[in-house]
Amino acid sequence: MDHSYYKLVLSNGREIDNLRMNGNNFVSDSAITADMFEGGLSPVMVYTDGIVEAHNNMDLVQITKMGNEYWFVLRDISQKELDDIRIRADVDFIAMMADIEL
Repeated sequence: MDHSYYKLVLSNGREIDNLRMNGNNFVSDSAITADMFEGGLSPVMVYTDGIVEAHNNMDLVQITKMGNEYWFVLRDISQKELDDIRIRADVDFIAMMADIEL
């Protein structure tokens, strides 16, 4: 397990700190719930060892309680996924305006 500590600052203002990493899992001794991430994943700032990483669009993959720890995974949403979401929204809007059932 990585011995560095991480801090996340979510766009909803919430800070989650004293995190460790195990693979791609953040590990917390404090309770982590999905509602903590609502409205907070675009952007996410990750701080560790004096380094700051900005992640513009993230998704919460899972939260798992393991013993007294909470393990959670965030992933970056790719530009392709964002483009697909936008195209689908545009198609849905045009269909609604034209009164077309999809």
